[in-house]
Amino acid sequence: MTETAEPRIPPASAQDPSPDALLVRRTLAEIDPVADKVTGYFYALLFIHHPELRGLFPAAMDTQRDRLLKALLIAAEHMDNPDVLGPYLKNLGRGHRKYGTTAAHYPAVGEALIGALVRYATTWDPETEGAWVRTYTKISQIMIDAAAEDEEHRPPWWHAEVVSHDLRTPDIAVITLRPDQPYPFLAGQYTMLETPWWPRVWRHYSFASAPRPDGLLSLHVKSVPAGWVSGALVHRARPGDVLRLGPPSGSMTVDHSTHNGLLCLGGGTGIAPIKALVEDVAEHGDRRPVEVFYGARNDHDLYDIDTMLRLQKTFPWLNVRPVTERQGRLPEAVRQYGPWAEYDAYLSGPLAMIRSGVDILPGVGIPTDRIRHDFPAELAGTS
Repeated sequence: MTETAEPRIPPASAQDPSPDALLVRRTLAEIDPVADKVTGYFYALLFIHHPELRGLFPAAMDTQRDRLLKALLIAAEHMDNPDVLGPYLKNLGRGHRKYGTTAAHYPAVGEALIGALVRYATTWDPETEGAWVRTYTKISQIMIDAAAEDEEHRPPWWHAEVVSHDLRTPDIAVITLRPDQPYPFLAGQYTMLETPWWPRVWRHYSFASAPRPDGLLSLHVKSVPAGWVSGALVHRARPGDVLRLGPPSGSMTVDHSTHNGLLCLGGGTGIAPIKALVEDVAEHGDRRPVEVFYGARNDHDLYDIDTMLRLQKTFPWLNVRPVTERQGRLPEAVRQYGPWAEYDAYLSGPLAMIRSGVDILPGVGIPTDRIRHDFPAELAGTS
């Protein structure tokens, strides 16, 4: 999973939107051309009126601004569908605990949001303001309640010590962590991680193994241009360093109630959660077929191919097929095999690969609701 991936969201409901939803979506359409100005003004208002909150945010706000707008757009798109909006907002509320967010912060955020919308929306009247107040109140209460419930069961973050750092290529490292207390998660999920070198800057990384008896966690990290966290993890982190982990998230997990096969497409370090899924199937004693297509630019970038081939020798139900750029794009390579109608698809890797897979896989027998990934906002056109 890349540093900017977001939790997976199902498609929007086809039901008729409520009056509030229509007004909220109208405002969002109006501010879309000046989205950067809106979010910049929002944070200016927030920090001017509540300077004590500035310490909760990273020094560089670019990524944070993008996340705010994406969250608003997703909430507006699904506000009439509680089965979708509820889980999404609950996950956000639980995740915000690691930033130090409390219930007392939400009114300040709401005031700044309304202030920014008043300035930049071209249509603003009492009806629109009422719709936004009701919408934000609903959103914030779901997040507050989820955080309060979560507080009863687990900490806002975990400390995790680096116990090994294996540089597989000049820009890819396999990092093993020992959390300071039990860290429950499912194969295919991811964590948010903060390093001591970039305080308050959190990035997503998928787990590269199923839960282990010794409690250790494994991550595959590729250093990307201007990637502060990834660069620090690959080139600076060493055994003994202590990181912070947020709670696990993600829905790209195996449905053990079915006997469908698994069709797994892993591009680059996206092979990490695919490896975890293979281990999960093995640990459950399943003998369902698992087909892994492992994509990379060239043979050198297939940094974990030896591990995957060892798994293939161990489990007769597993097939691993490396695919490099000279063989074509990874999703298109899937067309050469199959049929896939009896499979669930799992996609992990660069956004372009995920997008291509979502487009291609229905044509080879896998319906959209059986394609799992963790890039909802981008694929929904809300980036």
